[in-house]
Amino acid sequence: MGNQKYISTTSLSKSMNIPTSDLFSYLIKIGWIERAENTWILTQIGRDLGGQLKSDSLRGTWIVWPEEIRRKIEELMHSTETAETKFLNVTTLAQILKVSKLRINPILSELGWVEKDRKGWILTKLGKSNGGKQSEYEKTGIPFVTWPESILINKSLVETFNQIHGDSIEITDDRTNGTDLTFRKKFEAKHRAADGHCVRSKAEMLIDNWLYMSEIVHAYERKLPIEEDVYCDFYLPVGKVYIEYWGYENDSKYIERKKTKLDIYKKYGFNLIELTDTEIQNLDDIFPKKLLKFGIQAY
Repeated sequence: MGNQKYISTTSLSKSMNIPTSDLFSYLIKIGWIERAENTWILTQIGRDLGGQLKSDSLRGTWIVWPEEIRRKIEELMHSTETAETKFLNVTTLAQILKVSKLRINPILSELGWVEKDRKGWILTKLGKSNGGKQSEYEKTGIPFVTWPESILINKSLVETFNQIHGDSIEITDDRTNGTDLTFRKKFEAKHRAADGHCVRSKAEMLIDNWLYMSEIVHAYERKLPIEEDVYCDFYLPVGKVYIEYWGYENDSKYIERKKTKLDIYKKYGFNLIELTDTEIQNLDDIFPKKLLKFGIQAY
């Protein structure tokens, strides 16, 4: 690449202070990139403008751009900024995503994009970062949220609805965080918990069994509803709480991975419970107290 400085599409979106999904959507719209076989590719226009493909064994292949391309994109956006962005309501989303409209907001709530209000639905900080727009019905004042069309290529949304429909999808681009995937491949899920979950350690099996016996609904290795490819150890839909067990504190790569994950939890303001090896030995005393902080009672 010579002396020319290149940056990823994600870094470009951050420097422009716009959601990454919006920039990807815009680059598709103006014909610079395309989506094919679950990966991003450059069009001839994108290549002519200096876009290049970069790859490594951890993150796969992604697109980088000359740093000065930002100015050109901003000029293009400015020239069309008077065009009205089309926002989709839950009815339209339900039709496109092929689910009942009654399921849309609960699913978006699971992703952390909206919260249930006493009468309707309100936008969260994460939902706002994904382009959601808060509105209310004129006659009743009931709040509701609409979404830009670009939400339809949002990675978290696509993966969630593919899981709902029983499809499998693997999306690889410059937003992929390879460290979490590498760790999950290294430690196989070979310990079967009482509820049938296959987990990666005896400690995780104890956590899973404790949640199961306490009749607390939980998911194992749930992907966080963000652009980065990060998975929690456990997720509790009640209270929207994530649980992380830290069990390899003597491993330098693990410690680095832990710091990265904690930074992400802090960045998005997610509810997090952390458990250590010492605490695993005394779950009956420690776990209920940690859960109660998020309004979850264990009996």
